[in-house]
Amino acid sequence: MKTQNSVDLCYPHLYNNSCKKPLSLWTEVVLVQIILSLISMITVVLNLLVIISVSHFRQLHTPTNILLLSLAVSDLLVGFLAMPGEIYRNTSCWFLGDNICCIYNYLCFIITAASIGDMVLISIDRYVAICDPLHYQTRVTERRVKVCVCLCWLCSALYVILFIKDDLIQAGMNNSCYGECVTAFDIIAGTFDLILTFIAPVTSIIVLYTRIFVVAMSQARAMRSHITAIKLQLSVTTTAKKSELKAARTLGVLVVVFLVSICPFYCIYLTGVELFSSFSVLAVDYLFYFNSCVNPVIYALLYPWFRKTTKLIVTLQILKPGSCKTVIQ
Repeated sequence: MKTQNSVDLCYPHLYNNSCKKPLSLWTEVVLVQIILSLISMITVVLNLLVIISVSHFRQLHTPTNILLLSLAVSDLLVGFLAMPGEIYRNTSCWFLGDNICCIYNYLCFIITAASIGDMVLISIDRYVAICDPLHYQTRVTERRVKVCVCLCWLCSALYVILFIKDDLIQAGMNNSCYGECVTAFDIIAGTFDLILTFIAPVTSIIVLYTRIFVVAMSQARAMRSHITAIKLQLSVTTTAKKSELKAARTLGVLVVVFLVSICPFYCIYLTGVELFSSFSVLAVDYLFYFNSCVNPVIYALLYPWFRKTTKLIVTLQILKPGSCKTVIQ
């Protein structure tokens, strides 16, 4: 009996302490790994294009694009680290050891927290641009945005340290058997994390964009009904407002897609992971991570500058001297 069951164990020589191998068809596992690996590669490539575009071309060094750059960095790390790790963890035994498991979980938490923080910062940026346009240039500067981005990543790292400090002190303490890679926390810590990384950010984003929508609608009506006598006087301001409204709509699409992706991720864990199969959990995890692949696609569809910079990068024209000064918009 022991010999027969040992075939299904991650570590047959540790019969009583070994985890069981995931029970899935070999063809099913290979198909899932191929599809998800392809998504991971696409995510890395597309976000790398965004990072190179915003970093290389000086004309794109704006406060809003700096926030998009930070988001692209977190999305790149999702495709490069989080996605492959989820494929490995959910379709096979974990043979990399407790220390690597702890580091992997720690980095994934940081990436997730930073992504959520970036979305909140993007919403705040659009709120100021639409609701207080006269002070936008003075309040939202490149330097201040860079400081906010750095604080976002730093706070994410410190927060995760406090949140999973027990795992960092004793790696693998939450594993029930060898060949497993999990992290766990008590109900108080879980509730605290739910509020800080889901309820509060999502509520803030919804409130900010509701306010943006109301103000944008009123501005649109004002621009359509402004008096002809002062039309020329307001032409420059009107053009600027239209540009900001267009940016708000574009980033609004980004935020909506993010909310659609993140809600099932948290809902399934609130309901209880044990109620779902490993592939169901993997599907929900990847729905959240798939947002990192969709973001650059949104840029490509709604941002002409991204299409132009992508062409310049693919054709290697950015290697020419002075290419960073190329007029993009």
